[in-house]
Amino acid sequence: MANSQGNFVWYELMTTDVAAAAKFYSAVTGWATSDAGHPTMPYTLVHAGKPAVGGMMVLPDEARAQGARPSWIGYIGVDDVDAYAKKVTQAGGKIHRPPSDIPQVGRFAVVADPQGAAFVLFKGAAEMQPREENTDKSGHIGWHELMATDLEPAFAFYASLFGWTKANAIDMGPMGIYQLFSAGGPDIGGMMTKPPTLPVPFWTFYVQVDDIKQAVERINASGGKIINGPMEVPGGQWIVQGLDPQGASFALVSPAA
Repeated sequence: MANSQGNFVWYELMTTDVAAAAKFYSAVTGWATSDAGHPTMPYTLVHAGKPAVGGMMVLPDEARAQGARPSWIGYIGVDDVDAYAKKVTQAGGKIHRPPSDIPQVGRFAVVADPQGAAFVLFKGAAEMQPREENTDKSGHIGWHELMATDLEPAFAFYASLFGWTKANAIDMGPMGIYQLFSAGGPDIGGMMTKPPTLPVPFWTFYVQVDDIKQAVERINASGGKIINGPMEVPGGQWIVQGLDPQGASFALVSPAA
């Protein structure tokens, strides 16, 4: 078990067509979906087996008007959303949506690190339980990856905010250093300086699947687009990165090709 404080606890897709996105990810990852039952805000839960691992909602019109595109965002658990929102701004980050309540769910704030990568601060309405490590189970998020404008100051921001610590650093040659990190337990992700071809920094969340080759076939058959891979990464795992039919980037990881 890893503590939920300072750890990723939820993943959310904001998209232009929730029904189509739900159909795509169910086909590719095996997720089941259900209606969250919010009376004023339609929200679709995604499940890996019984537990819900994330949700999907319509990208708001005002966000689209400002140029926002379909994308995934990660929620990081904290014990005081307001206090952490202040810490974000004090460290040079930005507040995209100030601390707000979701009745019977919790309190959240949408923020960005100093280089512009977005994430959500979240505290559940009930006491948060320790985060179960399910990185080896199909349908769960197996890896968290930040493409930063500059690796070292980006890592320093998250380390000071959440207490994340460095693990192994992998030399990727001309691509630079890929820095693994931990949030109080096993390694949960990596960070690196993004290549110049990527216009902005962003987080990517890798969904665990049993077989990457079969997953690639499902992506192609379901209207997705492969943009990188499949490829083997250090440790023997295989990854693929792609775009869903609405244009949101996503990634998959498996233990074998």
